[in-house]
Amino acid sequence: MAHQLTAKPFDSIRQLDGISERTMTEHYKLYQGYVNKYNEIMAKLAELGDADYQAANQTYSLIRELKVELTFALGGVKNHELYFDILSGTGGKPSGALLAQIERDFGSFDRWAKDLKATGIAARGWVWLAWDHDNKYLFNYIGDAQNTFPVWNATPILALDTYEHAYFIDYGTNRGSYIDAFFRNLDWAKVERRFAAIAR
Repeated sequence: MAHQLTAKPFDSIRQLDGISERTMTEHYKLYQGYVNKYNEIMAKLAELGDADYQAANQTYSLIRELKVELTFALGGVKNHELYFDILSGTGGKPSGALLAQIERDFGSFDRWAKDLKATGIAARGWVWLAWDHDNKYLFNYIGDAQNTFPVWNATPILALDTYEHAYFIDYGTNRGSYIDAFFRNLDWAKVERRFAAIAR
């Protein structure tokens, strides 16, 4: 069965503080492209025949190609949906349980922000603040591509896109200034709700 997705609208597709409307509009088009490619790949998977299944091979086969590229397309969808959703606020700090957890796991909010910025400069594609369900802590993870989230049983509650398309129009190669603008536009209430839903 070919499960299909529809691109979601987001409040952040407007001019933000330090991130232009042009950047966000072009960025949203990339997200729509991931949705379209996911739908295309799912339709092709639904059409596979017995010969395609029998030809499965780890070096190259149609089912391998489709399933690997599906993870890239779906990662592009989910990563961007998280990124766009939380990028519509006024920055500042979180409150309540999330702030307490950040302070416990990083020593202070400022230490967390310093770590996230450095992680963002070191990343090739994505950074996530994620909750580790097994060890019960928050950590800033690097993912160098849409489909390289490094830890199983951890749930991202915040996503920072560090691909050049997220900032090059506004900042050129100055990724650090883009990350500063990212902080100024965070909607901590949404991040707090995500944390409250999973941290038990």
